Amino acid sequence: MVFCLANVLVAASVALVGSDERAEPSRPNILWITCEDISPNLGCYGDRYAVTPNLDRLASAGVRFTHAFAPIGVCAPSRSCLITGMYPPSIGTHHMRCAGRLPDVVKCFPEYLRQAGYYCTNNVKTDYNFQHPATAWDESSNRAHWRNRKPGQAFFAVFNFTSCHESQIRLTEPEYAKRTAQFTPAEFHDPTKAALPPYHPDAPEVRRDWARYADMITFMDKEAGRVLKQLDDDGLADDTIVFYFSDHGAGMPRSKRWLYDSSLRVPFILRCPKKYERLAPGSPGTTCDRLVSFVDFAPTVLSLAGVAVPKQLQGHAFLGDAAALPREYIYGFRDRMDERYDMIRAVRDRRYKYIRNYMPHLPYFHDQHLSYAWEMPTLRVWQQLSVAGKLSGPQAAFMARSKPMEELYDTEADPHEIHNLAASAEHRDVLERLRREHRRWMTQIVDLGLLPEADLRTRFGDTPEYEAVRNERGNYPMDRIAGAADLAGEVSPANVGRLVELLTDADPAVQFWAATGLGALGDQAKTAADALGAASNNSAPVVQVAAADALARMGLVDRALPVLVRRLSDKNEWVRLYAVCALDRLDDRARPALDMLRTVLSDKNQYVVRVATHAVSELQPPPPQGKSGKP
Repeated sequence: MVFCLANVLVAASVALVGSDERAEPSRPNILWITCEDISPNLGCYGDRYAVTPNLDRLASAGVRFTHAFAPIGVCAPSRSCLITGMYPPSIGTHHMRCAGRLPDVVKCFPEYLRQAGYYCTNNVKTDYNFQHPATAWDESSNRAHWRNRKPGQAFFAVFNFTSCHESQIRLTEPEYAKRTAQFTPAEFHDPTKAALPPYHPDAPEVRRDWARYADMITFMDKEAGRVLKQLDDDGLADDTIVFYFSDHGAGMPRSKRWLYDSSLRVPFILRCPKKYERLAPGSPGTTCDRLVSFVDFAPTVLSLAGVAVPKQLQGHAFLGDAAALPREYIYGFRDRMDERYDMIRAVRDRRYKYIRNYMPHLPYFHDQHLSYAWEMPTLRVWQQLSVAGKLSGPQAAFMARSKPMEELYDTEADPHEIHNLAASAEHRDVLERLRREHRRWMTQIVDLGLLPEADLRTRFGDTPEYEAVRNERGNYPMDRIAGAADLAGEVSPANVGRLVELLTDADPAVQFWAATGLGALGDQAKTAADALGAASNNSAPVVQVAAADALARMGLVDRALPVLVRRLSDKNEWVRLYAVCALDRLDDRARPALDMLRTVLSDKNQYVVRVATHAVSELQPPPPQGKSGKP
C-alpha cells in the first residue's frame, strides 16, 4: 500500500495552441463521475459480489483511495459540503433539505474555475441545500457536457448518476425488470450469496434488497463506462484527471443517514494521465490510505487547476501545489433528517471513530419514523422482527428505544461498528482525545447545530448565519449553549436542579436544551414540572414545545397537549414541525389533538405533513361506547 503524498503542480501556464480538440490544455481538464448511495462495494475494492468492470479498469489505471469520507450519510448536506468546500453546520446548510443563506464570501467553487477560464458543466443534480447562483456553472442540465465548450478550452465537468440511489432498490417488479432488461445472467446478483452485515436480520427481504443494491451498482458501472468512452472517443483522456466517487455510503438502513463508516466511507478513484503523473497520489493500480474528506475536494480541484484556494475554505487540498500535510481526523454530523430531529457529531482518525449523540433519549428509529426510509423492505421487516421480539445482539441494538450518549469504535477490529468501547477502561485515553477533538472542531467551525432550527432561521434576521456569528459573536453564545447541551445529554437525575435553573437563562437555545434534558429524564425529573409549565408559556415558541414535550414524557399529557396543539399553527414552520413530532410520539394519548392534526395535513411544509400523516394513521378508532355513553 502506498501512503500518498501531494505532488507539486508546475506553476507556469502554457498558452493554448490553436483550436484543435487534441491540443494540450494549459491546465488539466477535470472530470467528476459521481453516483449515489454506495459504499466501496466495487470489485477493485475486493468485493467479490460486485460486477463492476468499468470502474475496476479505471482503478487499474488510477489510484484507489481507501479512507475517503463524506461528512454525512445523506445527499443534500453532503453536496453542500462538496460544492462550497465548507462544513454545512458552519454555513447553516446542515439540515436535510433546507434553504440555507450564504454570505457573499461563500461561493460554489466552480465560480473560481470559471474566472480562471475553465468551462464548467453539471449534469445534472444540484441539491445543495441553498439556491445556487447562475454564475456557478456555464451549463447545468441533463444536456450539460464538455463538448459544448469552446475549442481547446479546459473544462471541469460533473456527471452524476442516480441509478444506484436507495429508491432504485425498491422499484416495483415491472420497473426493475425494465431497468435490468439488458443485463446478462452473469450480471444479476443471487440474493442467497449476499454478504449481510451483522446488524441486519437474515430475512428474504433483506437479501433481496442487498442483491438489488449490487445490481444497481452494476447498472451505474455501465453508465460510468459510457462517459469514460466518450472521453476516449474525443481524444481527451490524456488531458483529463478523472475523479470517481459516491455522494455517501450505502442506501440501506443503518448505513444511509447515520455516521457509521457504512454511511460515511465512500469509494474514490482518481486517474491522472501520464502527462500529469506528477500530480498523481501514486502509480497506476496502487492505493492511497490518506484520510480525505469531501470538504477537501473543492480546494484540491482548485489546486490541480492552478487556481488560488480562497482562505475561507475549511478543507485542505491533498494534491497539487496547494497540497497540505495529511489530515489527522475527519468529521461527521447529522441534524434534522427529513421530518425528524436529532443531533449527532462524529470524529474519526485512521483507526477509531467517536460518535456523540446529543439527544440520546431519542431512538435510532422507533418513534423517529422516517416516511421515505420506511419504503425500504429491509427496514419494514427489521422493525416487524423487533416488535415480535425475534432480534438479539447488533440487530436488536438499532431498534432500541434510546441511544448511548457516546459511542467509540475500533474500525480496524470492528469494521461494522457494533462493539461500543466508550465504557472501556482500556480505551479511555482514546475516548477523551476524540471527545476533545470533536468539541475543538465544533468550536473552530462555529457549529450552528446547537441552535434549534426554528431559532436558527430567525435569530439573525436577514443576515446569513455564517456571517452573523462571525461579525458579532455575542449573538451566539456557543460555549454556554454547548454546556447546556452537554448537561442535557448526560440524562442524569443529579442535573435536574441545574437544568431547572437554565430554563430561565437569557438565551432561548439554552432554555431549549434545558427543557430537552428534563424531558429525557422523564419521571425522574417530575419535580421540575412547575418550572416546565412556566417555560411552556415562554416567549420563544420552540422552548414552549420542548417544555411541553418534557411534560408529556413525564406523563403530564393534559398539561402538554394545549401547548402542542397551539403551536401547530405557529407562523414558524420549524416550530410546527417540532410540535407535530412531539404529538406523534404520544401515540394514542394524542387522540384529543386528532382534529387539529388533520388540519395540518395541508401544511405548506412537506415534513409537517409527513409527520401529521403518520400520527393520524397511528391513531386507532376510539373504543366502542356503552349504553350509558361511557367506555
